[in-house]
Amino acid sequence: MAQQLTAGVSLKPAYMAEALHVTAPGLFFEVHAENYMADGGPRLAALDAIAGRFPISLHGVGLSLAGDAPPDTAHLAAWRRLVGRFNPALVSEHLAWSAWNGAYVPDLLPFPRTRAALARIGDNLARFQDAIGRRVLVENPALYMPLAGHEFPETDFLAELVRLTDCGLLLDVNNLFVSARNLGYSAEAYLADFPLEAVGEIHLAGHAADSRLGESLLIDSHDAPVAELVWRLYERLVARMGARPTLIERDENLPPFAELMSERVRAERLLAKPAAAALHV
Repeated sequence: MAQQLTAGVSLKPAYMAEALHVTAPGLFFEVHAENYMADGGPRLAALDAIAGRFPISLHGVGLSLAGDAPPDTAHLAAWRRLVGRFNPALVSEHLAWSAWNGAYVPDLLPFPRTRAALARIGDNLARFQDAIGRRVLVENPALYMPLAGHEFPETDFLAELVRLTDCGLLLDVNNLFVSARNLGYSAEAYLADFPLEAVGEIHLAGHAADSRLGESLLIDSHDAPVAELVWRLYERLVARMGARPTLIERDENLPPFAELMSERVRAERLLAKPAAAALHV
């Protein structure tokens, strides 16, 4: 679909009926790809209907790019079928691992950013891109505790991954905020070093304080509205970088569709600010 993307929202089955009839230029919907890796059924049919009206973004959560083995061939084949069916506007995955020795865990786990990891992830990402014939956007992770053994800052690691594979980047502003708070570094300094030219999409989401440790440990929960401090960081990012397609993520404690769309409107207004400022130069 040729229309320019501005701001989108996570598409959940509970939203399908309302989403099908909404009108909003630049709107796109993002789904977790693994939820649609089926041969048929009502969920695929509903997404077919949505894709007939709006651009779709496919967001992977299970390929385990940082895992110890190449991507599963059956998983890549399922990806290829989805991409062929929906011709998504955007495709993305996480800089994390979730499988080890054939066992899967329901989480996106960190790894030491070493040269060996860079080579392994670069190879896995190249296999993914070759399998689907598309450029993939890689998302910066949410981190919760220090991990020993790093040979690269995260921003340098991502820049090297872009150079090796010609992938793009998905900059999750909430992940950055959560990681910076948990590990005690500056989110602004991180953005100053980030390869912004490779960013093809931005994510915004809510977070929560840990139930036992409180604000000293933030969790990337996707179960609340985007926090005000994350909105402010996003506004400064867009002012520096310019507009990029932006997604409001929500996976738990789902609000009414209208509430999610109101957050989308706020993102769209912030995206329009750089263009409006340029018109008055």
